[in-house]
This record gives sequence, C-alpha cells and structure tokens, in this order.
Amino acid sequence: MKRSLLLFTSLLTFFSTTAQTFEADLQIRPRYEYRNGYKTLLSENTDPAAQVSQRSRLTLGYQDEDLLVKFSGQSVGVWGDAPTMRLEDNNAFSIFEAYGQYQANPNLLFRVGRQVLSYDNQRILGEVNWAQQGQSHDAALLSWKPALNHRLDVAAAYNAEAETIIDAPYLVNSYQNLQMAWYHMDVNNVGFSFLLMNTGYEFDTVQQDREIEYIQTFGAFHNFVSGEFFGDLGVYGQAGSRNDKDVSALYAGLNLNYKLNKNWRAGLGGEYLSGTDMDDTSGENKSFTPLFGTNHAFNGHMDYFYVGNHQNTVGLLDLYGKLSYVTSKFEFSVVPHVFSSAAKIVDIAGNEQDSYLGTEIDLSAGYKFRKDFGINLGYSQMFGSDSLEILKGGDSGQTQNWAWIMLNFSPKLFSFTKTQNPDAGI
Repeated sequence: MKRSLLLFTSLLTFFSTTAQTFEADLQIRPRYEYRNGYKTLLSENTDPAAQVSQRSRLTLGYQDEDLLVKFSGQSVGVWGDAPTMRLEDNNAFSIFEAYGQYQANPNLLFRVGRQVLSYDNQRILGEVNWAQQGQSHDAALLSWKPALNHRLDVAAAYNAEAETIIDAPYLVNSYQNLQMAWYHMDVNNVGFSFLLMNTGYEFDTVQQDREIEYIQTFGAFHNFVSGEFFGDLGVYGQAGSRNDKDVSALYAGLNLNYKLNKNWRAGLGGEYLSGTDMDDTSGENKSFTPLFGTNHAFNGHMDYFYVGNHQNTVGLLDLYGKLSYVTSKFEFSVVPHVFSSAAKIVDIAGNEQDSYLGTEIDLSAGYKFRKDFGINLGYSQMFGSDSLEILKGGDSGQTQNWAWIMLNFSPKLFSFTKTQNPDAGI
C-alpha cells in the first residue's frame, strides 16, 4: 500500500511540475561608416562624414509552459558624443522590447507590450535591424493557429504622448493608432500571406482642428521554393488620406533566385512603388509608402530611397541583380541597382526630365569567427543622374560612395532551466 501511494505521489509531482527557463543575452555592435554621398548627393564644396555608432543591448527572458516574458534594453549612440569624463551620457537607455505573452492553448497566444512586428520579407512590417535602434511597437497581439501551417495574427496599438486627465494632441512623429491582421498559410514549400493594416495619424486642419487621418495598406505576399529556384512576389495597395490628401498608391515586387551549386546563388528582381507627378495638380497622393518596412535591405544600401526620405514624391522603379557566395561562416554578395522614377520629374522651369535616376552597386561580406562573434563590411557607389540632382540636390558628377565595417559581439550570458512544483512556490 505504501509503495502504491509513493508511486502515485511521484507521478503526481512529475506531471504537476513546470519547466522554467531563464536567459540573458548581450549584444555589443559598433559600426564605422564613411559617408561620401550616403542618402543624398554631396556637392563639390561639401566634405564626407565619418563616425562610429554603437548598439549596446541586454535581453532578459523567462519562459515556462504557458508564460513568456521578455525585456530588452539598449543604449544607442555615436562614439564621442559625450566627453570621456562624463557626468551623464547622451546615449539615454531605452527599451527596445518589453512584453508578456500567455499561451492560452497550443493554438492561441496573447502578447502585450513593446514588441517587434515583423512579417514576410519585412517590406511593410519589419524589425529594421540595420538601424542601431531597431523598430518596435507598443501593441497588443493575438496569434491563432487554427490548423497545421495556418496562422492568423491580429494586432492593435493606441498611442498617447503622456498621461493626461483631458484629451491632448499627439505630437510624436508616429501613428496615433494602428490595427493589423495578417494571415499566412504554407502548402508544399509555397507560402501565401495576406495583410490588412489601418494606420491613423493625427493631423491639424487649416482651421487648426485636430483630426485622425487613416491609411489602409492591404495586399498579398507569396514565397516559394521549387527545385533550385526560390523567390517571392508581393503586391500591395494603399488608400485613405494623409496630410489632407486622398491616397491611392500601388506596390509590386518580384524576387527570383537560382541556386547554381552548393555555395553560389544568382538572382534578379524588381520593385515598383507608385509616385506622384511633380506637376500634379489633382490634390491626390499617388505615392506608395512602405510604412514600417526594413527599407535598407531593398533599394540599395546607400539609403537614397524610403529610409527617412523620398516620401510622398515621384516613387521608384528599382531593377536589380544579385550574385552571392554563402558558406556556414562566410558570405559575399554584389548587387547592382538601376533606379528610375515611377512618376514625372520636372525641372524648375516645368520641363519634363528623364526618369532615369542612377545606378548603385553594393558590395558586402561577412565572416563568423564563432557563433557569437562576427564581422561584416561593405562598399557602395552611386552613379547619379541629373534627374537625381533635381530630387536630392548636390552634384552627381562628384564621386558618391559609402563604406562601412561592423563588429557583432552577441554572447549568451546564461541560460538555465529548472523544474518547479507550482504548489511549492518559487
């Protein structure tokens, strides 16, 4: 009888225990950049810039069967932005992620707090990991997996500048509210995604009345693998209003790659982002905006387009090729881009100009010394046109280039799991 009771007690204890995992990760990521025409054309009488920026990020996590809590804090700044004997640091500590997640059942989870919203190829919603600060949202997320290889994410955000007791303007350069639904399904190495997003921005009218203007972004993304071929296709539209103008815009992107052998890949692709003619008088905004995308990865590494610039303008047609070499530790790629405007460019006299904007060539490489330490570097050169001068200013006849080198230290400080009986306390 005692043996049976002991066995029953042991089994009860086993099935009532919870595995708890605690983790801590550290990232130190300094990056040197030489900017001689980065983001915009430099003129003859301007000198290039050079600086070292650094991300210092600490990530803590807790997880058990149903609960996940993550906290990621960081300091981002430029070497030398404060004196060596400093009383305070200009690089204020900020929170990159801080959320709690509850797994209600194997098919349903709820997450609330500051989090990354990253989907598909990150063209519309991405982490923007190239930027030292990254991108995250204060939001609530519900993720449901109704069946194998199917997933539906629904997210919402509502922003205020501070705690108040009466309604106050939202003056932060961001959306005031957001609602998003994303559905994805996989079938035999083929993925299909559908996105619907509504983004509200506060706007002051001519009468100084506060209004919320909404942009709807909607579309589909398809990725595939077939033999040695792999690639993706995305089509999105935008409607609504922004800055007191109706929005009607379109995006289409195609990326096709072929695996030449074990290490070599070749590819080509193109993107079309609709734009508004410079002499347009309709009052309609026809320029597509990839609102929260990881834009650095798409239209050239020199960030001439859609990286804090080129919004609500003539749009873009980007045709590119890619040749890359990849091993477990080393990677190298060369990517030429040919840029043209998607809408009409006119000079100061109103004369229509050539749509060709320029050609950019991007070289990049990376090597992993070990899983938690690697180096990346790159060189890019822009051969701009007279039309690009009209958009950006500067002198396209001058040499416009950019070079960078980045170290990434990302050790796991600790990770351990313990088994806890819930009735015994922690």
